[in-house]
Amino acid sequence: MFPSILIVDDEPSIVQSLSGLLSDEGFEVITASNGYEALKTIDTESPDLVLLDIWMPGIDGIETLKEIKKNHAALPVIIITGHGNVETAVKATKLGAYDLIEKPLNIDKVIVAINNALNFRRLEEENRYLRKKTIERHSISGNSPPVQALKQQIATVAPTESWVLIKGENGTGKELVARTIHQLSPRAESPLIDVNCAAIPESLIESELFGHEKGSVPGSSTKKRGKFELANTGTIFLDEIGDMSINTQAKILRVLDEKKFQRVGGGRDLTMDVRVIAATNKDLEEEIANGRFREDLYYRLNVVPIEVVPLRERADDIPVLADIFLAEAATSNREKRKAIAPDAMAVLAKYSWPGNVRELKNLIERLAIMVENDVIRRHDLPAQLSDPKAAAGELFSIENLESARRAFEAEYVSKKLAANDNNVAKTARAIGVKAAYIKSLLTSGEK
Repeated sequence: MFPSILIVDDEPSIVQSLSGLLSDEGFEVITASNGYEALKTIDTESPDLVLLDIWMPGIDGIETLKEIKKNHAALPVIIITGHGNVETAVKATKLGAYDLIEKPLNIDKVIVAINNALNFRRLEEENRYLRKKTIERHSISGNSPPVQALKQQIATVAPTESWVLIKGENGTGKELVARTIHQLSPRAESPLIDVNCAAIPESLIESELFGHEKGSVPGSSTKKRGKFELANTGTIFLDEIGDMSINTQAKILRVLDEKKFQRVGGGRDLTMDVRVIAATNKDLEEEIANGRFREDLYYRLNVVPIEVVPLRERADDIPVLADIFLAEAATSNREKRKAIAPDAMAVLAKYSWPGNVRELKNLIERLAIMVENDVIRRHDLPAQLSDPKAAAGELFSIENLESARRAFEAEYVSKKLAANDNNVAKTARAIGVKAAYIKSLLTSGEK
């Protein structure tokens, strides 16, 4: 099917010559002699592109362009003018014209402009399609009342510029909520920059957030743009905000208030235009009371609070999530999709899931790989799921106290790793041990 071009011009000679030339190039041509006729034709014929004369009686080209962009924003429009000037070009461009061509028309330039505009429209449509598929693929799954309420909150806040503070336990999907808000926002075309506040050492936090000039940081041979600079016109996601030191919190607050900063070692103020989404698994009001979090920063971030409930409070969603994770595992492993028997699903629904959705996902992936049969049954599940008391009883059956202690630590660390997406450093900070200790458990097989 050939692209259709609507030619809008009140000069019959130009319409006739353009129609013939474009038809010879393989385009389907539609014509209109004025702006009013053009608007009606666009509604009925849905052309792929409009060649629009700017000087016409009645509704001129600028007014026609305004109406086209009001109702058909994605339709590319190329302006034709015999009185080209900078003011006209600027006005037409601001209104959304793709290009402007002066009379007398050069057919080669016209063809190039048309092909460029059509390619640009195709790329825009592909981007919209891919973004839609990304949103669908990473959408928040489930139909339980808490998830329905969460989706409604996201739909309400996403189109705004309001800052958001997402609260919830590890593994509940706080990052997914942040990404969904960004993807549904007016800033979706700009970047979402993720900052894991818990993972950046205190000595590097300023360089990571604000960037640095060449030579201003030990070992740096080049200039570096910081996270705030990279996020300009987009969204910055401050994950685990509750793990920032008081000193860093003060610097962040100043930048958020002033909307400007300097790179480390630099003297020039850089302005920023960012939307801030923060997330935490801590009770920040309790942290404030204990002197570990600044009250002014809390109120600066907590414009729209969103609570992501733990999986144990949305057990109705477990079958839906398990089915999604089984499908993902089958695709990634290039294997037949497995199913979960009703008796096994009943066990999953009753388990408390301390690691939340992340723990469920990790378990389903493991079962999809390790279970040989096409159906996962109750006896395939780990003992602590089907009978937590029996699993605890195994510890008491160990005669040696030191062996029992090591077995408990291994199981405890295993669960905490699952809750922290198998991030050793993050898990170590969360439970108050050194990363080397966790690594020793992993390498010794005591997981």
